Amino acid sequence: MGIVLNQSFKNTIITYIGFAIGGINTIYLYPVFLGATYYALSNYILSSANVIMPIFAIGMQNTLVKFYSQYETNEERSRFLSFTVLFPFLIIIPMLLIGFYFFDDILMFLSKKNIIVKKFIWLIPFIGVCMAYFEIFYAWLRVHMHSVFGNFIKEVGLRTASLLLLMGVYYNWITVEGFVYATAVVYFLALLVTMFYAFSIQKPVFQLEIPKNTKAVLVYTFYIILSGSVANLLLDGDKMILNQYMNIENIAYYSVATYIALVISVPSRSMHQIVYPITAKLMHENKHDEMNILYKKTSINLQMVGGYVMLGIFVNINKLYEMVPPEYAGGIMVVFMIGLSKYFDLILGNNNAIIFNTKYYRTVLLLGVLLVVLTIGLNMIFIPIYGIIGSAFATLLSITLYSLAKLLFVVKKLDLYPFTKQTLYSIILTLILFVVFYFWDFPFNPIISIILKSILMTIAYVYFNYRFAISTEINEVMDKYLKKFKVMK
Repeated sequence: MGIVLNQSFKNTIITYIGFAIGGINTIYLYPVFLGATYYALSNYILSSANVIMPIFAIGMQNTLVKFYSQYETNEERSRFLSFTVLFPFLIIIPMLLIGFYFFDDILMFLSKKNIIVKKFIWLIPFIGVCMAYFEIFYAWLRVHMHSVFGNFIKEVGLRTASLLLLMGVYYNWITVEGFVYATAVVYFLALLVTMFYAFSIQKPVFQLEIPKNTKAVLVYTFYIILSGSVANLLLDGDKMILNQYMNIENIAYYSVATYIALVISVPSRSMHQIVYPITAKLMHENKHDEMNILYKKTSINLQMVGGYVMLGIFVNINKLYEMVPPEYAGGIMVVFMIGLSKYFDLILGNNNAIIFNTKYYRTVLLLGVLLVVLTIGLNMIFIPIYGIIGSAFATLLSITLYSLAKLLFVVKKLDLYPFTKQTLYSIILTLILFVVFYFWDFPFNPIISIILKSILMTIAYVYFNYRFAISTEINEVMDKYLKKFKVMK
């Protein structure tokens, strides 16, 4: 776990820095500098691009991680890397041609409720391709245990660029429309930077030959496309559906709430970058006991860290929403619903990495497709009735069912179990602290109130988690620093 903790720690710090920058953008700069309409527009374009990204990538980012360690010679690995970079063009080119042929029909469908999206539709496939190849070259770095750089570009670089562009809007260097176009350029530059860094780690020798186990690779890739599409539709599909039923400003209100809730998933995203290739190696070598230990460790560590983040958000949510324009306040319930779904997914540890590296992954992925259909159906039912709260409820229900199905699958088929008695203790402790801290606030400025309450909550959370030894690994790290500073012998 040494390299896992090392790079996971770095990735967590980087990701939280990125989320802090993104929080400034989301809570203040986007609503104030862009306004609800153009904030919603830019978010809709990025969400739509993220939904089609797995199809453009053809799952190569996950395929690369799974199969790279199975090739024994440099020549085989080089051939495989070439394959993962060139193969997506077999899908991208035909899809772009089809999109061009039916462009007017697509345009009419997507802009029937909000005409403002009409002139920006072409940015969706452009950004989608940039996202796809960024993920492929990011995976290239991860298999060489260089996950930190790509994570920095993804979490910090993109959000910093958005912040600079927003400042450009404020000083009238660019227009709000120019911001949307400039965002597309930023994603293209992120791709180029990541690509050249990946090439510096291992110089590419592109070949047109296919890898020796092409059939296994292609079968896995097909299901990974389904997996990526399921995950991204569950993440961003609701914003696409909102565009079809409600005025586009509602996407801005919904986006602020979901962004706040997504902070809960940061520890999982950070650890996943390095745990995924290690999981693939353990599964390939059939080391069941080591895999079971890793599963439990990732689960309780993520639950403890993620539970702290969720608690901090939930107990401060009312003061936090005093800092955004009043029309955004309807998103508070959205934060709770999306936050709970992320927390449940978080405590499953490296569940996804385990599933995607077994021969059983197809069944769960097909189940995921059914749940996407359920999500779309629930959104179509609840959005017209309850608006953005209905969309959040549909997402909560769908993600919870999907996560539960994956958990049961791993337990039954692989005899791997993530939970211990510490899991229950952690849930009870988090619930008690929520009740203690939620129902009162300091009567001060929102920022000061949030800081003071967070300090008190942090002291209580850290003390009780340490006292009851919720995570032995985290306790060991704390003991190390306590001894270093002579707090304990």
